[in-house]
Amino acid sequence: MHSKSMENRKSLVIGGGQGIGRAAALLLAQAGSDVAIVDTESDRLDSVAAEVRSLGVSSTSIVTDVTSDEGARRGVDQAWAELGGLDSVVNIVGSSSWGTLLELDEETWERDFSINLKHHWYVAKNAARRWIEAEQTGALCVVGSVSGLFSANNHGAYGAAKAGLLSLVRTAAEEWWPHDIRVNAVVPGTVLTPRIEAAWRDGSVRQPDADVLGRMALPEDIAQSIYFLVSDMSRRITGQSIVVDGGATTKFPFSLS
Repeated sequence: MHSKSMENRKSLVIGGGQGIGRAAALLLAQAGSDVAIVDTESDRLDSVAAEVRSLGVSSTSIVTDVTSDEGARRGVDQAWAELGGLDSVVNIVGSSSWGTLLELDEETWERDFSINLKHHWYVAKNAARRWIEAEQTGALCVVGSVSGLFSANNHGAYGAAKAGLLSLVRTAAEEWWPHDIRVNAVVPGTVLTPRIEAAWRDGSVRQPDADVLGRMALPEDIAQSIYFLVSDMSRRITGQSIVVDGGATTKFPFSLS
């Protein structure tokens, strides 16, 4: 598909055990990159790593929790050591709590900011320090959400954190551009992942109407944009957020007919 366009590259996918992360890890492997995969659950990590190796590249599994600075550093350092360096880092990790602003408690607010914003700073700074010390170029891609672009009814902490993430991307891109480190974001709408399907089943999230369902992306669709942003095809793109939502957010909000 990609004619081994990332052959001899080294990639780290954080949150690579399922959904978008798994799809990104497999796509990077298909393009020829060795892939280190970070997740908190060893079983799903080992499964994806085996899939990656079946594509003819090297893979390593790293169990760590990147929501702490120490855990993020461990993931980056171990991937660097085991692969012999890194060319790209992809950070998928994120999760939403559901409830109105009046219903949210402080613990939930802090949790959503930790898992959707603060840990991205931990991962980004540890990767950037490695690249700068090695005098090596690098590409970092994070996964945001359209909830960070617009209102986020019933998940306001998540939306506020994702809005902050897009600001972090722009600042990191500007600060690290002199070191030839690129930082970008993919901003999905609704994606048909195991997590969203589970939320439909338990009733915590209402299944969307037919129009939204028809615009939903698959994890592989998001992975394609991630691949683009860490590959040489985007070597002069940094500080940008690419929305992948099937055009859902282009719709005029009012009916004039």
